[in-house]
Amino acid sequence: MSLALDVMEELRGVFADRFVLRLINRQVIKADQFVMAESGAVTLKDDARKLFLSEWQKRKQEQIVHPYLGEKIMWGLVPFCQAMLLARYLRGDLDEYPPFLWK
Repeated sequence: MSLALDVMEELRGVFADRFVLRLINRQVIKADQFVMAESGAVTLKDDARKLFLSEWQKRKQEQIVHPYLGEKIMWGLVPFCQAMLLARYLRGDLDEYPPFLWK
């Protein structure tokens, strides 16, 4: 389980954080779409959650050129590709693990 989290940590900034900031900066998600509970928890309202998930699905369909593979892939396949590259490294097929470095 911790290996999966370690693999995702490499992608958190470009995959998740950048996506959320983009939604906020473009005002797709606005402050009035959040609810603050007495406990301090902050959640999205139902309509905003649906919008968020819809935008997430669209984002995963966008194509990029993988910086190491040099091939076009969908954003949603980046974690899978990185896991496959890690497996190749662990098997000895690659001399080093190529981290996902995105602009």
